[in-house]
Amino acid sequence: MTENFIQYIGKESIFLALKIAGPVLIVSMIVGLLISIFQAVTQIQEQTLTFVPKMISIIAVLLILGPWMLRTLVNFIQQMINNMIYVIK
Repeated sequence: MTENFIQYIGKESIFLALKIAGPVLIVSMIVGLLISIFQAVTQIQEQTLTFVPKMISIIAVLLILGPWMLRTLVNFIQQMINNMIYVIK
């Protein structure tokens, strides 16, 4: 196992985590920003007003992109299992 191989695994792991978590985080931030603007305009300062729409949007993103996320993660795990030959040497 070489230093380049370890760096490759680390880089791919971080990239995969960002790729999988990115859509959920981006949608959550956009919904939070829109609700904050709505609260500033209407001066409604209810804490639960931000929670429910964020949860609904996160669930919707997970339902829509869940199969892609799972497929991406399974492909990465298969690739890591196939690369076990290089780890053992």
